[in-house]
Amino acid sequence: MKKILLALALLCCSSSLPAQDVKDANYRMIGRVESDGTVKNSNYSTIGHIKQDGTVQDGNYHTVGYIKSDGTIQNGNYSTIGYVKNDGTVQNGNYSTIGHIKSDGTIQDGNYRTIGYAKDVKPTYAAILFFFNLLKN
Repeated sequence: MKKILLALALLCCSSSLPAQDVKDANYRMIGRVESDGTVKNSNYSTIGHIKQDGTVQDGNYHTVGYIKSDGTIQNGNYSTIGYVKNDGTVQNGNYSTIGHIKSDGTIQDGNYRTIGYAKDVKPTYAAILFFFNLLKN
């Protein structure tokens, strides 16, 4: 019985989240992150892909950047352009704070003004969409 419960718990925890909307400060949808890492704009056109290994690709599958497991964000030439810290602080390549991603998905600029919402979106994904422009519309 314990094995069955453990298997069910693992199955529930490993299932993918549904698509998550990304909204601006006025709650207007500006995009969506699908459960497979596909990123779409507000017109549901694919603008990019974020692969399981952290590779960031544009809508035509050209590599434009990388997300490292430690929160480091790199461009397509492997140059570090920023960091997402465990506490949600977003820093540029010079370690200056440029934003914050709160645990509830609220996205704030460096002065704590709300600029958007990305509930249940991984903080590194939200940082790419709001701060590092690796996926341009």
